[in-house]
Amino acid sequence: MGRSRRTIPEELLLLALDPTTGTTAQPQSLDLGLAGAQLVELALAGRIAPDGDRIAVVLPRPTGDPTLDSALELLRRRGSPVRAVHWIGGPRLGLRQTYLTHLERCGMVHAVEGQMCGVLPTTRYQATESAISREIRARLDTAIRTGVPPDPRTAALAALAHAVGLGKHLYPGNEGRSSRSRLRDLIRHDPMGGLVAHAVMDVQNGVAAQPRRAQAAPGRQPGARAAMPASGVPAQPSRRGSMARVGAR
Repeated sequence: MGRSRRTIPEELLLLALDPTTGTTAQPQSLDLGLAGAQLVELALAGRIAPDGDRIAVVLPRPTGDPTLDSALELLRRRGSPVRAVHWIGGPRLGLRQTYLTHLERCGMVHAVEGQMCGVLPTTRYQATESAISREIRARLDTAIRTGVPPDPRTAALAALAHAVGLGKHLYPGNEGRSSRSRLRDLIRHDPMGGLVAHAVMDVQNGVAAQPRRAQAAPGRQPGARAAMPASGVPAQPSRRGSMARVGAR
């Protein structure tokens, strides 16, 4: 993969950077979005493909991007297709910082050192190539305004931006409500982007342990979950009335 083109994780991070404060919007969900954006980028490069709600490696050849290749190798080591929610919900320590450091090396952002409460050191990142950020934003704006189906990269970027909650950051207030709605609708234009975006939202909603089509058992309270052992037989209540714990996943 040539480096003349920005990757979707890089573009998602640039979208999330606040030009005034130098902080990233939705930092916790953004980390999930970056992991999902890697999957979309690898799919566009022909290295992986969706298999139902799972991700399968179809070509383990490196892309030339060290961060993407690290993710590809981890997927390859799994040996079998992995559920998108399990991949995105897994530990991705330092992923956001890895991309910020890369963007800094490329000259797209610069680090601003500071202190919190005059004691704790902090680092903010501000975009130096504002034209790049404007171009990324303009692609989303055009797709939203015209209703013309966007290219797969823009569709996937829009799906991820919606999934991590950037809609309110990009199109704030009541005046941005219709734009946020249309941003959400763009999710249907790219199958892989849609799969990953739904997985990101599922992880945030705490349903990563179950298939998306699974329904809550009748009579259960909202938000309650029943543990299910590998045999598929529901665990029986203990004498104290609580569900028996099981170790199977």
